[in-house]
Amino acid sequence: MHNIDADHFVNALAPVADAFTGATATSDVIKVDGDGIEFIVWTGVGATGTSTFTVLACDDVTPSNSTAVAFWYKEVASDPGDTTWTLATATGFTRTAGSNYMCRIWVPADLIGAEGYNYAQLNGAESVDNPVLGGILARVVNTRKQPQTVTVIT
Repeated sequence: MHNIDADHFVNALAPVADAFTGATATSDVIKVDGDGIEFIVWTGVGATGTSTFTVLACDDVTPSNSTAVAFWYKEVASDPGDTTWTLATATGFTRTAGSNYMCRIWVPADLIGAEGYNYAQLNGAESVDNPVLGGILARVVNTRKQPQTVTVIT
């Protein structure tokens, strides 16, 4: 069984109305100190708005430098087993329109490291302008962070 405590979760973009409005809505920049990073995009209300998602490998949390990288994605329908993983190029993919939408975006650490970087960010550029309620959850898989030791003072 996968040690779920070895994963690190980040609320990368808090759920908000019209989440992907404007030129680009971005997640937090997250250090990928594990096997890779998964972004989970979920939306509620918003049947016609769409966004094109890209993943950036970044040099730091600012970021000062970044490069778009290829990644894997899977649009999740009512049964998570009824869709397949698809490789997206660095130009990204445009999500399917519809309410109650979810997709998983997976970036292995070696794709980020190949650019000489250790951080990642998910960008969503609005393709069809129509408000969509949504957010982004990020999960660093099998993080190499060590748990903080607990000091017991007696």
